[in-house]
Amino acid sequence: MDQLHKKYNNLQSRLRELGSLAVAFSGGVDSTFLLQVAHDVLGDCALAVTAAPPFVPSREQKEAADFCRESGIRQIVIPPEALDIDSIRHNPPDRCYHCKRMIFGRIIKTAEQNGISHVAEGSNTDDTGDYRPGMRAIRELGVLSPLLEADLSKSDIRTLSKELSLPTWDKPSFACLASRFVYGETITDERLSMVDRSEQLLLDLGFRQFRVRIHGDLARIEILPVDFDRIMDAECRAKIYSELKSYGFSYVTLDLAGYRTGSMNEVLKR
Repeated sequence: MDQLHKKYNNLQSRLRELGSLAVAFSGGVDSTFLLQVAHDVLGDCALAVTAAPPFVPSREQKEAADFCRESGIRQIVIPPEALDIDSIRHNPPDRCYHCKRMIFGRIIKTAEQNGISHVAEGSNTDDTGDYRPGMRAIRELGVLSPLLEADLSKSDIRTLSKELSLPTWDKPSFACLASRFVYGETITDERLSMVDRSEQLLLDLGFRQFRVRIHGDLARIEILPVDFDRIMDAECRAKIYSELKSYGFSYVTLDLAGYRTGSMNEVLKR
């Protein structure tokens, strides 16, 4: 714990020396922790900027707004425009690069308009292993990654978040909804809604860590293997099948490998 608190102190010192900071705030575990520490250190010189493309589940947007309101943190929400851009809508393997370039370009402009000197995002040491083209855009734009600089892992952030009594300390990880689509498959508002509603259903049924991947008109559900027996209960299985069919899916399947991050990247040639 001494080493962990040393990392935390280093993070505070780093943020303090910045003077002012706009945090790209999604309401997830990492950005909530970063925003809270920035607010503790910088007060009103910390600004939350939330990009609200259609890739963000509606519940996440609400939770982000609620957190800022209850914590007395100023928040600016950037309206959606991602699906207006061909290099995002058509979902190439480097979609995340183009999306991050667009979003962070707008966050930087918002920060400048509000007299904020720096922009930061919430990547941590666990985010360095998978295929993440968005990190290239972050580097190119000069966006800071203070949690990564402080050598904080996801586990570290959860532990410190619990100490700070943050409501997100045990929140499941939810990547943007665009990550549920097969590369090359066009992303539309309608199909994003299908995924969003499907994942909300699983959440309402008590599942905590999952993904609903979309392959044309097929839904591929990833859940933790420990939950396999529960989802195969006749009543639960029938509920999921009938609801997802009503959302527009023709087929509903369970991925026997279980939940894992970045499963759409498994087909890419490295």
